[in-house]
Amino acid sequence: MRFVASKYKVALDGTPDTLSLVDQYVRDAREAVHERPESIDLVAPAIGAYLGEVMRREFGAEWNVSESYESYRLYFTNVYLSFNPIGVAREALTQEEQDGWHAHFALDPGDSEVIEARLSIMPLESEDEYYLPTTRFDVVAVIVSTLRAKAEQTGLGDVSFTSDDYE
Repeated sequence: MRFVASKYKVALDGTPDTLSLVDQYVRDAREAVHERPESIDLVAPAIGAYLGEVMRREFGAEWNVSESYESYRLYFTNVYLSFNPIGVAREALTQEEQDGWHAHFALDPGDSEVIEARLSIMPLESEDEYYLPTTRFDVVAVIVSTLRAKAEQTGLGDVSFTSDDYE
């Protein structure tokens, strides 16, 4: 929040509407990360923490944190879904997959097929847009709504998940 406020003189409020400002910050930070690769270790956690908090509030999730950023996870409570928002931020900054950062979505294996089918009908994004926080937020919104609908249809709409379910 501080980085964006300092650069653009706009305060982020933790809502999805502010992710477009974070997208612009990511675009601007890509050059700095390219010129000084070590800066990713400062910028990615800030971006990932903000994105993760927006998603936690919007969709219902809890953080699972440990001693290293690589093992952070956001565990969703109303659907079985987890990933590392800091890994997502690293991918947004580098525009490539970051091995070991778990930026991609972990789902119940029984849900993978339905989610892959649902995501396959979404419009393709440019590489620049694909990695941005707003796009990842939109993808999570689709995943959550699809999994919630499936849960409701199968009579499991009242099931919730805790960190124990992800261990």
